[in-house]
Amino acid sequence: MTSPRDRVDACPGALQTHTAADGELARVRVPGGSLSAHQLRVLALASRELGDGHLEMTSRGNLQLRGLPVVHDLGDRLADAGLLPSATHERVRNVLASALTGLDDDGHLDASPWVRALDAGLVADPALAELPGRFLAALDDGRGDVIGLGADVGLLALSATEVALVLGGVDSGLRTDPGGAVDLALDAARALLAERAAQDSQAWRLAELDDGPARVAARLTARRGTPVEVPAAPLVGQVGAVTQPDGRTALVGVVPLGRLSADQAELLAELADGVRITPWRTVVVPDLAEEAVDDAAVDLFRTGFVFDEASPWLQVTTCAGRPGCAKSLADVRADAVAAVTAGRLPADGARQHWAGCTRRCGRPAGALDVVATGDGYTIGAV
Repeated sequence: MTSPRDRVDACPGALQTHTAADGELARVRVPGGSLSAHQLRVLALASRELGDGHLEMTSRGNLQLRGLPVVHDLGDRLADAGLLPSATHERVRNVLASALTGLDDDGHLDASPWVRALDAGLVADPALAELPGRFLAALDDGRGDVIGLGADVGLLALSATEVALVLGGVDSGLRTDPGGAVDLALDAARALLAERAAQDSQAWRLAELDDGPARVAARLTARRGTPVEVPAAPLVGQVGAVTQPDGRTALVGVVPLGRLSADQAELLAELADGVRITPWRTVVVPDLAEEAVDDAAVDLFRTGFVFDEASPWLQVTTCAGRPGCAKSLADVRADAVAAVTAGRLPADGARQHWAGCTRRCGRPAGALDVVATGDGYTIGAV
């Protein structure tokens, strides 16, 4: 069905903030989840001096700062740190990539160069600034971890030499080689805008357009192949130690409820030259020497990181809830923490997202809904 949207997408950014009950909310796009140590320190300081002292990790691998004053210099700080390369394109730089790409042998290729090239291509084209703020690209090295997260435009490596273009979560059948993959993805983003204009639509996502994936694919020229089934994304991300091909180690830890404190961000900056944040509210700390792994894990554990794959913290996310959101009917963070602490998660601890209202903001794909009603919670369909 054609989208019934009657207004342009108002998804927040670093410059176009959202007014919440606890102040302004800014969302910082982090293509591929990659942050340098310097960028981590800049974000930590900004969260302390401007916000509530935390960085919220989102289901798209981005970061949010809450509690900002109406007038602030966050944009200048981000630009100086290389986190805001374009004021006009800042909201459309939603780019997911396989969390461990290039750090293990599970993918067909390293998708990191795609991230840099796609981000640069988005910013370089003035027309692509018109993409909705909810536009999402996913670059999957073939392991199948991010391609199933509902991206508008996706690349899925089928082998070291062949890449599939995925549109709205469906394989378009269009094929290219790794060297031409980013250009095809950018052409697909332009085709999305063209089809949106042709349908006179305010659609925020490709799937909201009438027959969107097929019509966008029809606008593109590329080799044709037999469509494959797009793998579903895992409900939880990998945690623990991962041995890299070069013999070093990547540590992957969960941040409970995705609330990364300024202290934690600064510790990460001390441990590595850079990290990756993922849609599963985990942080990947790569390139650790063998003799540094145990100390790094202990230091991170002491600040609240979780490395146990059986921990209930892998299963639970929440929206902001009270008091940060005026629409929320409960302090869902406090309630979720209490449920985890008491060992009383509903639905036998299934993957779940606690929300203060039926909007279910921040809900990861595949999660069970735990929605506040004002006098308790509804479990399941709302």
